[in-house]
Amino acid sequence: MSKLSKEVEAVETEVDHVLGAEYEHGAVPLTARRSMFSVTTVWIGFPMIITGAMTGSLLVLGMGFSDALTAMIIGNAIMFAYVGALGVLGTRTGLNFSLLASIVFGRKGYVLASGLLSTLLLGWYAVQTGITGALISTAYDLNYVVMTVIAGALYIGITFVGVRGLHAIGLVSVPLFVVLGLYVMFDAAATTSWEAIAAYPGNNGVATMSMGVGLTVVIALFIDAGTVTADFNRWAADTKSSIVATFSAFPFANLVAMLVGGVTTAALAVPDANPFGADNMFGYMNAKQLTFLSVLAFLFLYCNLGSVCAHCLYNAATGWSRIVGSHMRLMAVVLGAIGIVIAAGNVWAFFIEWLSLLGILVPPIGAIIIVDQFWTRRNAVIDRDWRAGAFLAWGIGSLVAFGVEFYAPQLSTAICAGLAGGIAYAVISFTAAPAKASA
Repeated sequence: MSKLSKEVEAVETEVDHVLGAEYEHGAVPLTARRSMFSVTTVWIGFPMIITGAMTGSLLVLGMGFSDALTAMIIGNAIMFAYVGALGVLGTRTGLNFSLLASIVFGRKGYVLASGLLSTLLLGWYAVQTGITGALISTAYDLNYVVMTVIAGALYIGITFVGVRGLHAIGLVSVPLFVVLGLYVMFDAAATTSWEAIAAYPGNNGVATMSMGVGLTVVIALFIDAGTVTADFNRWAADTKSSIVATFSAFPFANLVAMLVGGVTTAALAVPDANPFGADNMFGYMNAKQLTFLSVLAFLFLYCNLGSVCAHCLYNAATGWSRIVGSHMRLMAVVLGAIGIVIAAGNVWAFFIEWLSLLGILVPPIGAIIIVDQFWTRRNAVIDRDWRAGAFLAWGIGSLVAFGVEFYAPQLSTAICAGLAGGIAYAVISFTAAPAKASA
């Protein structure tokens, strides 16, 4: 080890001593586990964000309010089951996603699953940071690059603190969203009736989104982070705490965020509304032209998107620190800087379509881990470099995902992909078992 490497290692050890170890390469011991309240604030602050409200607006515009509400409820119920199961695995073992994936995909094979998810989450960190800068610069006529760099630096700082930082930003962002989100929703609803909101038919009176696509939109919003939920739930002291924390996010926080956007959009019924432009709760508050409300909106946006960005960067840094044998905090700085460059370069919007497309590869990964750890190989350990059956099932699930995406778009890509991957893995596992026994 070089002198520089030793110095870096010494600094990282000292930082861990002050801020607490992040256990990138091993299980979180029971003595380091956090309270139910702490883990819940980590989770509830993740999906209760303005991006969720924007997604709710898109669903209502495309499906009409009634069908959109149905998609929100069913989609969040599915996410609770999916994320909850993966979270319980993290709590039982104390392992992060990369270590769990090593059991299922192999001590070398996990790199493909963890690397994909960590890179996707880094991409979403860059996109959300870019959205912060874009909304702030447009609303207040401020320099886009400066606002983006400030946002990215703040988000790196939150992530650097570790799971304690995620807990702290949740304590700030959630109350802000609840107060301001409910204000916007009920203020907009006061311009019409709840009957009219419930009967809202969609953008310009036309519904263009099928139920299957709507479910995919709900699930896809957090499927990447939901799959690596062990990164958060490994800190829970027991299974009950893990499940409560997951429930606070799905369905509660995610559904609240989507309803804020959906109700507001249906109430205002703006023709050709653009939720990712000015037609969202942030734009609504600024349109009031009240100084105190604009100041609150400014602080709200940085805190609120800071929550989701810090969570995404934490997941990305935890995954890549395991892959390259480094520390989470060092990787948070390195990856965060890369994300800032992407966001400040104003090219983040070009990544959204690719990130969404690659995201359809994710549901089979979580489904395979659930089937493996709850059913076919409960309490298994890392026993080989590559596990071919897991990769074959992943490939089957991904092929089904692409087939549905391009040839049956009316169905839910995410649900079909997860079911196909999980069923394929179960069949492969039980087919291989008799062969091993006879051998």
